[in-house]
Amino acid sequence: MLDIVLFEPEIPPNTGNIIRLCANTGFKLHLIEPMGFDLDDKKLRRAGLDYLEFQSLQVHPNWDSYVHKVQPRNIYGLSTKGKKCFSKVSFQPGDCLLFGPETRGLPEDVRTSLGENLIRLPMQPDSRSLNLSNAVSIVTYEAWRQLSFAGSQQIGE
Repeated sequence: MLDIVLFEPEIPPNTGNIIRLCANTGFKLHLIEPMGFDLDDKKLRRAGLDYLEFQSLQVHPNWDSYVHKVQPRNIYGLSTKGKKCFSKVSFQPGDCLLFGPETRGLPEDVRTSLGENLIRLPMQPDSRSLNLSNAVSIVTYEAWRQLSFAGSQQIGE
């Protein structure tokens, strides 16, 4: 499957929603420190999580630590500054979907390092951004669709 990486997440309910998303899709979630909350934060737990949903969660002290330890196949960072639409990417198992903090997005050095792998969601011209958990959900389901919903309970077509 793929990795979802939250770079310095700030808002507990967003991360809680994304933990549940990962539990339901089989994607692995990685959190890059520092975070704006503790994992035992009650706002995080309010998303209705139980301990089984935390099984695919890993915390890394920094971005370089994640890259060195996991060595993802490709890294796709989502940003309003991306030029390529997320739906134009052919996602593969082992890829990383990288999302920045809610209030500031991915730092410039990370965006620059991604080159053409900096992707975006289409929005109206005057829109600032989408909620983080919504953006992660959209890209996650597109990537999972491309992988034929591997590991899921198949439903009628």
